[in-house]
Amino acid sequence: MNTFIDWTLSNKVELSGTIFGLIYVWFSIRQSLYTWPAGIITSLLYCWIFFTAKFYAGMGLQGYYVAISIYGWWSWSHGGQTGSAVEKLHVSYTDTSLWIRLFVLNLLLTLLMYYLLGRYTDSPIPFGDALTTSLSVIATWMLARKKIEHWLIWIFIDMVSAGLYLYRGLYPTVFLFMVYSVMAGIGFYEWRKEPVKVSC
Repeated sequence: MNTFIDWTLSNKVELSGTIFGLIYVWFSIRQSLYTWPAGIITSLLYCWIFFTAKFYAGMGLQGYYVAISIYGWWSWSHGGQTGSAVEKLHVSYTDTSLWIRLFVLNLLLTLLMYYLLGRYTDSPIPFGDALTTSLSVIATWMLARKKIEHWLIWIFIDMVSAGLYLYRGLYPTVFLFMVYSVMAGIGFYEWRKEPVKVSC
């Protein structure tokens, strides 16, 4: 029992990040505006976690998450503007032209981060860190715009990330990302219940 208490106390930041991360995904499945403040708290906690684990791209990603959470908060409230009217943003599919732009952006971001991590840091897994970070940038923006396919991207990210974190011994975070992958599947199912339109 004392060993468990000691482990909990020594990993309290990671455990807090895990809890807030689960709250964040649950709110996003529900399309609640509380998604975004929960996301900000999660990101601030994981800035520290990833810094200590030497996941530098992942750490930088958390700063992006804070910024995109502010944008997402606004977007979900006002992003469905039609003319001068302001309405709630609705779930939509991603059209082909946007998919092409997102693919090119992801490729460029992955290559850039892989180069920087491999050359200038002691990251133990530069390509995995770069790929999951780049895809996370794309998927979070898609969440902010309520693109339904972002859930499918998250399933892939979460499963790959769980393997990376297992390698680094971040066991609560491995659990979190495995749960994330299941919740992403639930999120995709729940969002499909809404009338979904195609938009860029």
